[in-house]
Amino acid sequence: MSTPARRAAHEVLRAVHTGRSDLATALERARRDLADPRDRALAGEIALGVQRRRAAIDHLIGQAATRPLAAITPAALDLLRAAVYQLLYLDRIPAHAAVADTVGLAREAGMHRAAGFLNAVLRTFADNRRPLRLPAAPEIDPGGTYHGARRGAALDYLATTLSHPRWLVERWLDRHGFAAAEAWMAFNNARAPVTLRANLARNGVAELQEALDAQGVRTTRTKLAPHGLLVTQGDLRSTTAAAEGSFLLQEEASQLVVELAGPAHGSRILDLCAAPGGKTVGLAGSAGPGGLVVASDFRPRRVALLARFLARMRPPRAPIVRLDATAPLPFDRVFDCVLVDAPCSGLGALRRDPDIRWRRTPDDLPGFAATQFAMLCRAAETVRTGGRLVYATCSSEPEENEEVVDRFRDGHPEFELTTPDSPGIARVVDRSGYLRTLPFLHRVEAFFGAVLVRRNP
Repeated sequence: MSTPARRAAHEVLRAVHTGRSDLATALERARRDLADPRDRALAGEIALGVQRRRAAIDHLIGQAATRPLAAITPAALDLLRAAVYQLLYLDRIPAHAAVADTVGLAREAGMHRAAGFLNAVLRTFADNRRPLRLPAAPEIDPGGTYHGARRGAALDYLATTLSHPRWLVERWLDRHGFAAAEAWMAFNNARAPVTLRANLARNGVAELQEALDAQGVRTTRTKLAPHGLLVTQGDLRSTTAAAEGSFLLQEEASQLVVELAGPAHGSRILDLCAAPGGKTVGLAGSAGPGGLVVASDFRPRRVALLARFLARMRPPRAPIVRLDATAPLPFDRVFDCVLVDAPCSGLGALRRDPDIRWRRTPDDLPGFAATQFAMLCRAAETVRTGGRLVYATCSSEPEENEEVVDRFRDGHPEFELTTPDSPGIARVVDRSGYLRTLPFLHRVEAFFGAVLVRRNP
């Protein structure tokens, strides 16, 4: 009989690879059915780890197996991937347990003929029966250009050993150079820390840190986001701060988008694409009880998610309106600030959502950019003179970022790109005036943001 954690991890991988669910949703559902926190932790480690290391794992399976990957049934391949991840990347997992559980899971699923094959392949890994190798890092190119064979070696290493799609590897290598691309991919393959943002409607960050410390949860302050904490020890779920909505889980780069918007007290704000609601809470906390944040989303499930989250966090004056942000909006030019936190490829958040790297292709980017541009144009119609239009994505790619802003500015000369002046933002604003976080520089996920001010016509 297999352990609950490994069974849950396999179910998560199957849900992701058959397209039934994204990784985050599948993992959340699986964890709800696991009573033991150790099982929840192991299931998450395996499912996330396989997605982070999938290309490397597949490369090694291809060397160890007696048949090509394409000839292995998808369910059996997912079992192999999970077991190989445990054997190679988890030091505290006994090899015999990983092998036995994998074979047991195959038999439970009725894959009796595959069980022997899986056992043989995994024994090759567990017993070191043959040398298995990943592409090595290339020789350093003094000029940093990596042409010819040296470029091919660099791409093989980055795409396979560091496990990222080759098309994306080529883009990052060409834009940032080998050392930066390597550091970026290593960042994406590391475990993400638990990051909090204080709910300013309930408490400040210093007060929150003191309250958590009193309940055995140790934290340190985030380096870039002024209201953030990194958890270093302890269980958040058992704290009164969690029960009272004193904080929300939010990546540090995502927190910076709220700082980019920088709403003043009493501001009227429209938060388009607001679900799940983290930025709405941040905006409302900054605007204070005299402000107003209209939170909107379009798909019913997203609106329901937003409603549940805001009910728990209780931000002041944050009504919800269901809107299609690509269609005309039912508002005049009444908002001091409009945030378009646009749906995007998510390629800047591969540490948090590692499955995205395998689901996206270059052909996806034009579609995202078209939607983003449409939303930005509609949002602009609701910004008052002197008000700010804030555009943000968690994408690393220019088609979704500066190219969308450039196209918008070409058709909207009344909007002027403005260098953000919010406290704490200066370190992540580039020479063009954009907020741009880069993992190899800032040690946070890759986010983009721009502030556009409506001037008098």
